[in-house]
Amino acid sequence: MILRTLAVMAFAAGLTSLAPPAKAAPPVFTEKPCPADWPTDVRQVRCGTLTVDEARDGTVSDRRIGLALVIVKASAPYKDASGQALPTVVMFHGGPGGAMVGGAGRMLAALRRNPEAFAADQDVILFDQRGGGASAPSMDCPGVQLTDAGPPSDADRDGLIACLKGYRAQGVDLDQYNAAATAMDVKDMVQALNLGRIDLWGGSYGPRIEAAVITHQPQIVRAAVMDSPWPPEGNWAVGTPEQVSAAVKIILGKCQAQAVCAARHPDLQARFEAEARKWLAGPVTGKDGKTFTVDDLSAFLMDTTYSARGVRRLPADLEKIIAGDLSPVAEIAEDRTYYFEGQHMAHLCKEELPFESKARLAAGAAGDPVAEVLVPSLSRLFDVCAAVGERPAAPIENLPVKTDIPTLFVAAEIDPGCPPPLTEAAAKGYSRSQVVIVTNATHGVINASTCTRKMARDFLRDPSKPVDRSCLPPADTPLTFIEDGPAA
Repeated sequence: MILRTLAVMAFAAGLTSLAPPAKAAPPVFTEKPCPADWPTDVRQVRCGTLTVDEARDGTVSDRRIGLALVIVKASAPYKDASGQALPTVVMFHGGPGGAMVGGAGRMLAALRRNPEAFAADQDVILFDQRGGGASAPSMDCPGVQLTDAGPPSDADRDGLIACLKGYRAQGVDLDQYNAAATAMDVKDMVQALNLGRIDLWGGSYGPRIEAAVITHQPQIVRAAVMDSPWPPEGNWAVGTPEQVSAAVKIILGKCQAQAVCAARHPDLQARFEAEARKWLAGPVTGKDGKTFTVDDLSAFLMDTTYSARGVRRLPADLEKIIAGDLSPVAEIAEDRTYYFEGQHMAHLCKEELPFESKARLAAGAAGDPVAEVLVPSLSRLFDVCAAVGERPAAPIENLPVKTDIPTLFVAAEIDPGCPPPLTEAAAKGYSRSQVVIVTNATHGVINASTCTRKMARDFLRDPSKPVDRSCLPPADTPLTFIEDGPAA
């Protein structure tokens, strides 16, 4: 995605991904009661549905869909140096296939403990992007498991294919559930709610949607905050095994840099690589008689290196696995249904995987046993997309963004999905960007500390000022590990 010489080129080449629907109808916001169990004493809140066109690419269709919205009013609206109130912040959930509206009640309840957590300076809009959450349609696939490492079995792959084809049979146009279409939803949101310009805030895949808004609707954006960002030019599958392996190396390197941890876990990197080769050779049975596959280890590595607690437990958990105690793998295997899987795959099959290949995935991981563990499950994503047959997005949707919209990038040092080099490369196209890499942090940085929360809040108060980094941990800060008990 680049500013807009490429948009002109795309038009000239006959690419229609940015065309308005052939039967465009105005967006309509219908207010509805918020859930009765939500707190009413912390903020003024409005709930409702934004009704928009499903078709966003020129397809002839009169089908309409509903987006679930929650509008949270600021407790103490902040005014800038000119006396103007700051714009509304539109928040973007990750995934793809995440949700936000269902958690709004918990977010409001948390304001009783920390009134400054959100919606203090600015009104905030939470919404579930088209195809998921409380929006309609909501493309969940019950009984199917899916993680960021892909479907963990052939049965899950086949279940995803059947699920997506089922939604298509119900009349859902899978080609309309993607970042570019969501960017048009945001424009319609601004129109229906008479917002003027807005600020953007998202985490993980949320910045991928922010990038689409900046690309296709820059006139509505004042500033953007991107937390652990996934940029449009990133490869979803290709390179991910190497990124997971690199995260493991970073964590175990931090262990080896500490005398106590190094003594407790000698040569752990080499020993785990040998263990990974065992899993690549076939299923592994633990001391308790339960058997797991390389796909189970793949999901464990991905989810563990995303997690703050998982990262701190990794040396101890790898020791368990090497010793035949596979309980860390079993624990992750208990919860592998955290996405609205249909929405997740609609995005990947449209705007990610058409620009990648199975061959490149396998070639990149070859020779690194830890990386190779991720290849089988990630490969199944390509099988799903081939069977479902979405039309690929226009090439512009896979290009770096170039913009002068002020943007704050905050990335974690340890992140297998959205690592710092990806953030640093993406930020080069944002001429007024600031990049912050947080030592020892994991995926989802900003809300993990008061330091980064204040940084983001101050940035939106005045995006022209450099953020204060003095509260960040020094680069040589040791990582605190979690052990089960005294060394043997």
